[in-house]
Amino acid sequence: MRIPILKLYNYLLVSIQVDLDDQSAIDFQEDLLSNIHKSGATGVVIDLTSVEIIDSFIAKVLGEVVSMSDLMGAKVVLTGIQPAVAITLIDLGIHMQNVPTALDLEQGLIKLRQELEE
Repeated sequence: MRIPILKLYNYLLVSIQVDLDDQSAIDFQEDLLSNIHKSGATGVVIDLTSVEIIDSFIAKVLGEVVSMSDLMGAKVVLTGIQPAVAITLIDLGIHMQNVPTALDLEQGLIKLRQELEE
């Protein structure tokens, strides 16, 4: 199942509403990077509110998505990170201390605008 990626002005909005398996995570990575390239998006908000738990592969892909998006000139803001997801990311050594976060999608958009204005 493909994860919908919406365009809003110069931003891409992604709300992950399904449990990610390995293939859907790889598809998401490819789709997002392709959308950044095609649209010229300067920012991405990835909402993880519905993601209750992730495994090591999904955590690695998420970290790579953030890094790859940055290399392509798009700032990423993560929103709605559940406690178990945060614990998994840290336990696996996937530190995202330079990645802005917010509680929800609306606050994520505000945070993204602030980040891009700096």
